[in-house]
Amino acid sequence: MPRVFLTAEWRDLIIASYAVDDQLLITRLPPGLELDRFEGRAVCSLVGFRFLQTHVLGVKCPGLANFPEINLRFYVREPSTGRRGVVFIRELVRSRLVAAVARGVYNEPYFKARIGESIDRGESSLSVAYNFAINGGRGAVRVETDPVASTPPEGSAEHWFKEHQWGYGVTKRGKPLRYEVRHPVWACHSVRSHDIAVDWDRVYGPEWSVLGTTKPLSVVLAVGSPIEVLGAEPAG
Repeated sequence: MPRVFLTAEWRDLIIASYAVDDQLLITRLPPGLELDRFEGRAVCSLVGFRFLQTHVLGVKCPGLANFPEINLRFYVREPSTGRRGVVFIRELVRSRLVAAVARGVYNEPYFKARIGESIDRGESSLSVAYNFAINGGRGAVRVETDPVASTPPEGSAEHWFKEHQWGYGVTKRGKPLRYEVRHPVWACHSVRSHDIAVDWDRVYGPEWSVLGTTKPLSVVLAVGSPIEVLGAEPAG
């Protein structure tokens, strides 16, 4: 069994999810996987969250333990095992070193970007916002929610989009790989309102510009928890 490579806390996760055309994702599928569908549709999610108390192989890296991340991901299944997980299209962090380590260990599409975060915890509401800029494009996502969180039922959209145990990718030689992410089931805050504004074509490529006029299927704010990420292993 792979050893634990990374431990951290993932907190205040905004997950904004969109239905997309299959063709936008099929060319990005690692070998041996198929699209996992929500209510019959292929989906992707824009996720902003806080990476806290990060340790790599048990060692805390000074100055790199706490940072926000923005990622765009889609959902897949491994038919041979029934495992469900995600594939990342692009992952943005502030640190060039963090991006380089993630690309080196998992061959994940990490890039350095300017990222801001804002958390306002009031007695009657909670506001969480992330903004980012890369390649001349900008993005911002904000939610206002109830201050108290509860755990959604397994059959809910909130549960479907936030609970995925596996990450998938490919090696530099194009071979499929997977890694396990362990955490307890997350509670969520009920979202009252949300604002999403992204230069999709500049940040992610012209094929993603369709999301600029697409209404999200779901917007979730998950509380998060401590997590463990295991080392990568061959998939399939």
